Amino acid sequence: MNQKRLGRQTVALERPPALIGWAAVAGQKERKGPLGALFSATSEDDTFGESSWEKAESAMQRLALSTALDRAGLAGSALDYVLAGDLLNQCISSTFALRGREVPFFGLYGACSTMAESLSLAALLLDGGFGRYAAALTSSHFCSAERQYRTPLEYGGQRTPTAQWTVTGSGAVILDAQGTGPRVTHVTTGKIVDKGIRDPANMGAAMAPAAYDTIRAHFSETGRKPSDYDLIATGDLGELGKEIVADFFHRDGVELPNLTDCGLLIYDMEQQDVHCGGSGCGCSAAVLSALFLPGMMEGRWKRILFCGTGALLSPTSTQQGETIPGICHAVALEAPAATKED
Repeated sequence: MNQKRLGRQTVALERPPALIGWAAVAGQKERKGPLGALFSATSEDDTFGESSWEKAESAMQRLALSTALDRAGLAGSALDYVLAGDLLNQCISSTFALRGREVPFFGLYGACSTMAESLSLAALLLDGGFGRYAAALTSSHFCSAERQYRTPLEYGGQRTPTAQWTVTGSGAVILDAQGTGPRVTHVTTGKIVDKGIRDPANMGAAMAPAAYDTIRAHFSETGRKPSDYDLIATGDLGELGKEIVADFFHRDGVELPNLTDCGLLIYDMEQQDVHCGGSGCGCSAAVLSALFLPGMMEGRWKRILFCGTGALLSPTSTQQGETIPGICHAVALEAPAATKED
């Protein structure tokens, strides 16, 4: 019998790997937000010295991974696996960023849940004894996402109130099966949840049911309560999606005073025109690497439930009138000196 499995969706890692290096790279709009001073690097513009937005996104990934490796004191050749993904067709930002690296690579697509997905799978690989070091890496870019999913920026299309702003950013995390640092202790893998939302400008509402489903499964299968975490961080539901999740739990008689969302943390919701908040693979990745992990090392938070959410749509599915499937993967992170009891 597999003693690691706590239920249908949740695994308790027997040898929780440590996060030993991380980095967040962001664009100019993100630099002007409340986390601007915390990013490892930012750019004066959103090209990052490249000739296209897609190439700029790959450049962000290369910089984030190199910086995270430097902070971990590792060469790229030490990595047993890199797990990476982005929003673009065939994950070209990730594949082009990693060509020439000559490291074993898994390309992932989980939309905005990709950082939680890559972190989950990397932790499971190391806990299973299949390697010593792994990297989880994601990115998104406002301009490349607009070109693929909506209309070219030159059209100047009007954004609806429920729309979110795709973050120009990248995050990288290095995991070590034997190191010290914040640890991945539990992984709750999400199921696809589709409640019939068809509006691609209302992704928060499309993803919220999946977040509720996964977080509820995590509590049920681990026996933990919301109060066992200092933060329950979704990413990226935005303002509306976060309210929906809180309302779902309220109807169950459960309050989530420690619920936050990466899409609300990365921008100044009063001063920056982002409507319902941030989104994109790079949003939760950048907030994790710039805010959450350093905060855990500083003792601000001892235990965080990091819940990446994704809207699994494509331009083709939208044009065909399809509904938007949602997904959420939850990763329990525990600081080195955490004292909370289960």
